[in-house]
Amino acid sequence: MSIPVDQINLIVWNQHHDPFQILGSHKIEENGKTTWVVRAYQPTAEKVSVILPEERIEYPMESVHHPHFFECAIETPELANYQLKLQEGEHERVIYDPYAFRSPKLTEFDLHLFGEGNHNRIYEKLGAHPTEINGVAGVYFAVWAPNARNVSILGDFNYWDGRKHQMRKGPSGVWELFIPSIGPGEHYKYEIKNWEGHIYEKSDPYGYQQEVRPKTASIVVDLDAYTWEDEEWMEKRRNTDTLAQPVSVYECHLGSWIHESAANPPIGPDGNAQPVVQVSELNQGARFLTYREMADRLIPYVKDLGYTHIEVMPVAEHPFDGSWGYQVTGYYAPTSRYGDAHDFMYFVDKCHQNDIGIIVDWVPGHFPKDGHGLPFFDGTHLYEYSDPRKGEHKEWGTLVFDYGRNEVRNFLVANAVFWFDKYHIDGIRVDAVASMLYLNYLRPDGEWVANEYGGVEHIAAADFLRQVNHLLFGYYPGVLSIAEESTAWPMVSWPTYVGGLGFNLKWNMGWMHDMLDYFGMDPWFRQFHQNNVTFSIWYHYSENYMLALSHDEIVHCKSNMVGKMPGDEWQKFANVRSLFAYMYAHPGKKTMFM
Repeated sequence: MSIPVDQINLIVWNQHHDPFQILGSHKIEENGKTTWVVRAYQPTAEKVSVILPEERIEYPMESVHHPHFFECAIETPELANYQLKLQEGEHERVIYDPYAFRSPKLTEFDLHLFGEGNHNRIYEKLGAHPTEINGVAGVYFAVWAPNARNVSILGDFNYWDGRKHQMRKGPSGVWELFIPSIGPGEHYKYEIKNWEGHIYEKSDPYGYQQEVRPKTASIVVDLDAYTWEDEEWMEKRRNTDTLAQPVSVYECHLGSWIHESAANPPIGPDGNAQPVVQVSELNQGARFLTYREMADRLIPYVKDLGYTHIEVMPVAEHPFDGSWGYQVTGYYAPTSRYGDAHDFMYFVDKCHQNDIGIIVDWVPGHFPKDGHGLPFFDGTHLYEYSDPRKGEHKEWGTLVFDYGRNEVRNFLVANAVFWFDKYHIDGIRVDAVASMLYLNYLRPDGEWVANEYGGVEHIAAADFLRQVNHLLFGYYPGVLSIAEESTAWPMVSWPTYVGGLGFNLKWNMGWMHDMLDYFGMDPWFRQFHQNNVTFSIWYHYSENYMLALSHDEIVHCKSNMVGKMPGDEWQKFANVRSLFAYMYAHPGKKTMFM
């Protein structure tokens, strides 16, 4: 035996921080001869051999200390791309040894940028990426879990056995492993073991796709496999001052805009029927439209109404239909309720070909407590603040990102860049900005923590928003960054170089409340409240305002616009027409919920 028993036990017990120190091939030069010692841990194999494909030679391995830990010595000058032949009961199979591929894909510079929170395309490094190493195709996995004792990859390719693909931990807390001979379409999770021995199965924070709820595994995707056809739109956007153009936004929740009968399955681009994703119990027998069906139905409808943009309520993966997407578990994955990542690309592409921009609701303010997601990711409060007075929104039942931790901030900043880079979106609307900016937001006295100056301002969150907007407008001229900010925080839509938050538009919540109060009154009483109509002009030019009649005014049984108006049915519709006419005559960009 060439290694200590305790080192073998660390592999067998799934506790080694660097399996490459033990497993794989190890070169020994002695007396002018070169010998390679190959070790493998195959917990379901009775016999293992090493195969050298080019020489067509097979070397039997011997079990060492443990019946499933194997070792052999091969005298040869070079050993590359060897294979393992596994005897598992009556079955034999040949695999490439993942521990033969030692070259890390993450460079020291990548890790340095990530550690300081400035790797703006970290999603190209962390997560699951189809690639080729030494001429062998496979998938490279990397995940940040600095406080974990051990991390393994689970998937159909190893029968969800965490002993088979144990990852290597680097000094930055990133675990990585290349698994050969798998590719796009594979389902996987990370098995994370903490120092108390507890095991968590987590979806990939940087995963590009997840299974349809209620399943939670991530799916390997090659985003570069889609061919875009929107070059004309993208070039025009780069050379356009959006604030000088008309902007009329149709806010849409894709999951409830229109449903189809579950008896009529969607047809994919290959002409075959696709899986049916049924709507929850609220609409029995119905299914969601796919992204591709939306391209066929929603785009002509919006174009006919004269809108310039579609704002889609959060399309990032979320487990609960009732959250409307505002409790996100897969920040880098468009929800699979309506199709896969390429289907969403197709939807955006078709919008651009029809001169319609796409704005995506983005939710960096909080995330849900679902066990497969970000909470307690590596056995510690990694993505969230550990102090519940900062790290929890009790009223919403969600957790708050730790904006002061560089790697967490990098996760979110890169996520904003990701949607523009990979999906060609034209804008984001940042949800619940006020909840990010104030440490005492929806918190009673004694249940919040002041900042270092004794104030209520969340300085790290404000700096994070400035960083996001500074990068977006630097990388992508002509895009929109819209804040839903409901307080009087100053200079929300002012540039970062003069101290603003850097958004180029802010929802005018005051106008919305004033107008709904005014139009909801009996006309006789309106004579005493004419200031509701005129007040917004007094402060309109203090920010770049967008007038929004959004989903927030409809949800939770608030009634639709017609239902908010006084009078009989004819009068209600007349009031709505008056409201819309005044809205579109008022200065500012416009947003209207579907």
